Amino acid sequence: MKAVATIIAMICVLQNAYAQQRWLVDSTRTRKDTIVLREVEVTDHHDSPFLITRVADVEAGAIYAAKKTERIKLENVIANLATNNTRQSLATVAGLNIWESDAAGLQLGIGGRGLNPNRTSNFSTRQNGYDISADPLGYPESYYVPPMMALDRIDIVRGAGALRYGTQFGGVVNFVMKEGSRDKPLAADATVSAGSFGFAGAFARLGGTVHSSNYVALYQFRKADGWRPNSDFHQHLAYAAFTTNISAQVRIRADYTFMTYLAHQPGGLTDRMFETDPSQSVRARNWFNVNWNLASLTLDWFASESTSVRSMFFGNLSSRQALGNLDRINTVDMGGPRTMIDGTFHNIGNETTIQHDVEVGGLPWSLLAGIRLFHGTTTQQQGDASGGSGPDFAFTNPQQLEGSSYTYPNDNVAGFAEALVSITPQLRLVPGVRLEHITTRADGYYALRVKDFAGNLIVDSLIYEQQRRSRTIALFGLGASFRIDDDAIEIYANATQNYRSITFNDLRINNPNLTIDPNITDERGYTLDLGIRGSTLSILNWDASAFYLRYNDKIGEILRSDQAPLYLPYRYRTNIADAYTAGIEAMTELDVSTACGISSSLPDIHWIVNGSLLQGRYLSSEDPSIDGNAIEYVPSYVIRSGINVRHGSARLSFLWSFVGQQFTDATNAVYTASAVSGVVPAYNVADLTVGYSLDIFTIDVSLNNIFGASYFTRRADSYPGPGIIPAEPRSIFMSVKAGL
Repeated sequence: MKAVATIIAMICVLQNAYAQQRWLVDSTRTRKDTIVLREVEVTDHHDSPFLITRVADVEAGAIYAAKKTERIKLENVIANLATNNTRQSLATVAGLNIWESDAAGLQLGIGGRGLNPNRTSNFSTRQNGYDISADPLGYPESYYVPPMMALDRIDIVRGAGALRYGTQFGGVVNFVMKEGSRDKPLAADATVSAGSFGFAGAFARLGGTVHSSNYVALYQFRKADGWRPNSDFHQHLAYAAFTTNISAQVRIRADYTFMTYLAHQPGGLTDRMFETDPSQSVRARNWFNVNWNLASLTLDWFASESTSVRSMFFGNLSSRQALGNLDRINTVDMGGPRTMIDGTFHNIGNETTIQHDVEVGGLPWSLLAGIRLFHGTTTQQQGDASGGSGPDFAFTNPQQLEGSSYTYPNDNVAGFAEALVSITPQLRLVPGVRLEHITTRADGYYALRVKDFAGNLIVDSLIYEQQRRSRTIALFGLGASFRIDDDAIEIYANATQNYRSITFNDLRINNPNLTIDPNITDERGYTLDLGIRGSTLSILNWDASAFYLRYNDKIGEILRSDQAPLYLPYRYRTNIADAYTAGIEAMTELDVSTACGISSSLPDIHWIVNGSLLQGRYLSSEDPSIDGNAIEYVPSYVIRSGINVRHGSARLSFLWSFVGQQFTDATNAVYTASAVSGVVPAYNVADLTVGYSLDIFTIDVSLNNIFGASYFTRRADSYPGPGIIPAEPRSIFMSVKAGL
């Protein structure tokens, strides 16, 4: 604390000295009896004086009171948005573990509290409130991430979000897109970007309000050669939304998203390869192709001043194809047929909520109830494909695949209810319940192929199977909050049950680096949160909390070896043991200028520090080599600190991130020859962004990884690996925006 106080004092002294010097200079240019009044430019670039806030207690058909929430307004973020730089965009959220699998942010990989960051699969990932993942039940991975340039805000709710948004341990991440201009019939902006390693991008948007209707449409294109060989990509994305009030009580909103990209994947590296030259590539024939189509239709009915109904229909018609060599990265690609995994996702659903606000004893209460209906069908096929080097996404033998062919229908019916109950003006309770009925099915075949020690195929047959699992789960939760000091400080607590169903689609993928236990079962557990948050004199915004996340039959990965004679290592995913993750998360944001009493004509400086201290352990394992081990993907610390400076038309952001060492499997292996398991060493990385606005033009320049750190955040067991996926080295990007 002394060090922090010293730094603040030094900043204040420097700014006050600068202010005094400015006054002396101005006064010498006038007569002694003249008072100089400087021009003051008022700009509204914050809804609040802070860069990060929390979500309102009751909003848009959901109750957020007494829960761990964060809201990031993208207009306040000074970052490299052209490449969806997650490290910068989510810098103010404490404790996030971020996978940097690609340099352009084509996929989002965030986790927290010991949850696997892989394609954000442990969060309910949403856009404008509806699902955007491949299949929330059967395959909850997100191959699509909205462009940061198009976002209004990002809302994050931790584990207690399970009661409103469904069965998961992480919570929810909701990307909310910008609407069209509210005060013009037509407003438009366009951005062109260029940067290191052949990066080029274009973004255009137009929108406005005509009578009672609002519209917005945008298009984005991005391409790059990549910093490693065989890492080029190109992406196209389009989005359109239309909102109209058909009466004083009824509003309808529709939107559609299309995204496609083709990425050349350079593959992973072994530890020795990474130490020798992290820029090398030993896979030239690996490709990844994604086509994503999302649509939603939302009806809002404001039945009265106290009662509202929201019904949201949503659909997903998408696909992805992975093509290449899945053999261990320490083996040479000698050519020949490649493996292709082809997946399609057809989902449709509806969420309808009713909210009723009343006063009981002069105190506000809110009652919320809703239902979710969902049906999704995932198809997954694996087989041999072209032996060439290009993106030829076609099976060689489509009638009888060498791997597997399955259909996975999934159904979900859920009902949920929560209430915000005011006991006193300061004390509020938030009880909640969710009842889920989930049915997951698998129907198809897999190929059983056995070779002798000489490599000769001695068994080649197809095994047909059908599986069905139905379960009904009840989840309960209770939150409480107590506000003190004229509501400037709030103590909050929450206890919520969590649940995560298994996914069938992983079971029959033939991967030499990963095997799935055919008897794997669902996870159950609960999350406890206790925190205190508030703002002090409008100069300090803070949130500090402790959490305990308990898993029963936690699904994880252990290290095993093939049979003789090679004994090659691979990961085995199964229910390992009961486990827990516990830690402390804290975020502070200081408005330095206001704290120092600085004139508004001088820079507006915000200093941000957030971090987490974590511990995760396996308990009661039948395998004594696992009992007491650290949980994978639990860095002992995650700390990010930086400053945001705005002065007139200029702005600057500096961010420094520190992430501790973490294991990638439950055996806590430090090193393996195949590199799919082992430690992810501690690393730190710094980013700098500067910008300037002139009339209708805005220029932003980002220097990422400014100190040239050589590090990695992920060991992949399949695509885009297998092996170590190196993070991008020092790079620079520039964007020029024109708005009308």
